[in-house]
Amino acid sequence: MKKFHLLILPFILFISACGWFKSPPEIGQVLSEHFKNKIYKDFDTVAYDSVFVKTMDSLSGKFVNPKAIKAFYKNNNTQPKLVTQFYINGQLDSLVSYLDQSTVHGFNPKIFKGDEIKGLLTVLTANKFKKVEESYPIIAKLELLSANAYLNYNNYLKYGVVNPRTIFSRYYIKVKRPDSLGMINLLKGKSLIDTLRSVQPKSAQYKALQAAYLNTDSESEKRILLLNMERFRWKMPETGDNYVQVNIPDFRLTWFDKKDTLITMKVCVGGKRENGYEEKLKAFAKSRNLDDKPKNHETPLLFSKINSIQANPVWNIPVSIAQSEIYWMARKDPYYLSNSNIKVYYKDRLIGEPDTINWSRYSRDKLPFKFKQGSGGGNALGKFKFIFDNTSSIYLHDTNNKNGFNLTNRAISHGCVRIEKPLEFAELLVKDPYTYDKLRAEVDLPPVDSTHIKWYKKRMAQKADTTKAFQLKPAWFGPKKPVPLLITYITAWSQNNQIEYRPDVYGMDDKLWAAMKKFR
Repeated sequence: MKKFHLLILPFILFISACGWFKSPPEIGQVLSEHFKNKIYKDFDTVAYDSVFVKTMDSLSGKFVNPKAIKAFYKNNNTQPKLVTQFYINGQLDSLVSYLDQSTVHGFNPKIFKGDEIKGLLTVLTANKFKKVEESYPIIAKLELLSANAYLNYNNYLKYGVVNPRTIFSRYYIKVKRPDSLGMINLLKGKSLIDTLRSVQPKSAQYKALQAAYLNTDSESEKRILLLNMERFRWKMPETGDNYVQVNIPDFRLTWFDKKDTLITMKVCVGGKRENGYEEKLKAFAKSRNLDDKPKNHETPLLFSKINSIQANPVWNIPVSIAQSEIYWMARKDPYYLSNSNIKVYYKDRLIGEPDTINWSRYSRDKLPFKFKQGSGGGNALGKFKFIFDNTSSIYLHDTNNKNGFNLTNRAISHGCVRIEKPLEFAELLVKDPYTYDKLRAEVDLPPVDSTHIKWYKKRMAQKADTTKAFQLKPAWFGPKKPVPLLITYITAWSQNNQIEYRPDVYGMDDKLWAAMKKFR
């Protein structure tokens, strides 16, 4: 017998020895009174337990959360709690009704086995058992299928059917998932119908997508709507009312304040990974030859808080870019590094004349150098970098190449997010006229407040003084308070009373659709 049988056997013996259940037990009393049928007064808990264990063993292999279900019934001595509480008052029938109507959420009702539950309810309601033991398999199966369907329905609506972190390699948002304690408490609930009502998604975005899904006959449109309904079911971290969102397929940053938009702007995000990336990665794993390494610059999805601003930033060039681009440019043009204001470090020591390095002596997969691009007009990060904690070493930043914002497909960066209006964004972050004017001065812009013009002129005079060396350095500023940032991926949403659609730039819709296949 399986593990559950071994766990429950001591309880069966204990019940038999001590008469733990009343005679008849609660289920026997309830059914006896409801059907006016005396056979239920002979309900034998030990005999029922044996049937229940066998039924659990036969069904649990296909349950989504077998451990939680087994724990609940172990703690409740295998009593058919759902049938006892919710059969007579019709709430199990209501459960079946919700399962049948799950198509409004894009689910296939068959995944919940609603028809099988309905059939078991019909058999029990027919009241044609000649002996009480004939009811045990029906009650046990009805109990367990109802528990499994109830948990799954609630979990799918509250948390989504898919955990995005298990299917996307660069999904770092810590979405909340169902846990055993929560599911056990769900089964302990006083009312199925109240829970089923309360779990219906209430967000305006979800409802708008759902309405569009129910109103279209286009299969391709239904697909996109279902995918994004699933995304809006995922339990995201709490952003609060005031937060910044970057939506990759829309190539746009939006700062929300409750229902208002403080600012919105175009962005450029990381380029899509190479076609055939997975297979090429396997080939690289075998060869370890950098020429075989496929490119993947996709911007990761994450949640963090913007905690600082750097004016005139220094770019610490990632190893991957040094190997794939800087190395070749330096070999091709000895003066490329100095002309691009890129400093070279060996064992953290600055190399005074990087133009003299014989690059052909070094293998690019074992470069002993680090590269940093200094502050200034040619810096790839532009004049501002907006920093937030993350494990991918990405940030929001300005750019010295504004042409990218004119493109339709703006998935062109190495992974960081270039923003169209960095100065306006910085102003909203610092939320202080004095600090904002100091920030403007760092990038040679006159102050907004004329009373600050003196120290601005002083700084410009220092910069123009040819008798003294002026070195442009990064300057740090802090936002008034850290601002939540959500980098997400949504290909359909409601805006101005219509559904907006965007291309699946990273192919994430296809991957999610495949993961959702068994639920459709």
